Amino acid sequence: MDPIKNQISAIDPITVDPIAEPNGEEALHRILSGSTVFSDSRPLPAVTSLDQRRHRKAGRIAGGLLLAAAAVTAGVLVAANFGSVNTAPAPAVTVTTTEATPTPSASATQTPTPTPSGTSSATPTATATAAAPTSPPAPTVPVVAPTPVSTTTLPHTAQTQTFTFPDGHLSFTLPVGWSAYTEQGPYLSEETKAASQGATILDSAGTKVAMVSSGFYGDGTAGEVTRTVYDRAAVPGLRDISGNPVEFGFAANQSRYVPYGAPEGSAKVLGDAYYFMDVRLASELQSGETDSGTNLIRMPNGFMNAYVLFDFDKQPTFATPEAAKAYMGTTQYAQLKSMLLSLSYK
Repeated sequence: MDPIKNQISAIDPITVDPIAEPNGEEALHRILSGSTVFSDSRPLPAVTSLDQRRHRKAGRIAGGLLLAAAAVTAGVLVAANFGSVNTAPAPAVTVTTTEATPTPSASATQTPTPTPSGTSSATPTATATAAAPTSPPAPTVPVVAPTPVSTTTLPHTAQTQTFTFPDGHLSFTLPVGWSAYTEQGPYLSEETKAASQGATILDSAGTKVAMVSSGFYGDGTAGEVTRTVYDRAAVPGLRDISGNPVEFGFAANQSRYVPYGAPEGSAKVLGDAYYFMDVRLASELQSGETDSGTNLIRMPNGFMNAYVLFDFDKQPTFATPEAAKAYMGTTQYAQLKSMLLSLSYK
């Protein structure tokens, strides 16, 4: 029997040991003379050792840590896919652009942004894996490059149209919606008949607003006037047969004359202002006391002239100089001026 059990049985008053009563003197001598060494090197089958308990506890701790890591990883995946409950939009899973753009992935694997090359594809050069992230990774929002807009595909609205005389020499531009038609002009011989043409210009309402003639013969009269020039500009596409420059002009002439029946030597008086808007030689657009001149310009195929049709029955056309200056700010004035400045001879 085990010594420990024998000792317990020996002091238990209820237990009746079938063996003989131990020798007290011998037992006392054994107790006093030496110490009994107790050992658990041979544990009973029903008793768990301390090492086994330690191994089981360590196993439980490791299992708990593993479950906690799995729970954190699952939470990261859910947060990356569904995002937090706020007003900020979640990053798109796939974004297609004209350049190589990385696609954000809802996983614990972080892929560095590739460097775009000359081709339309990009390959990442390294991959870093996070074993157990403790916080959700910040999603990378790809920068979408703006789509270039080609100006060649934009609609362009034509603002003018070109009119050319039948002989192909003289041309000019008209606002869209305006029109022009030609008629036979005056001529001196059959040889010059075909070249003599007069074009009448109509605005979008069908009202005659201007005349342009080409291949005419020249004549006219002149007299003394006092001229006020309100606007003038060079016509780059025109020069006369001698190379003299041609200008656009908006001005008013006032005739200087001696009234009929006035005594000899009476001073000259000024008549009503006669407004004109045309093209003529630059020398014919001088201000002050000068000659009335003419708007006929000699070209290689004959004489040409171009002028605006003011109401002949309404004289003066503008009641005051201020009214004439106000007309210069209208759309019609700008259209007529642009048309006369576009005249070109080839």
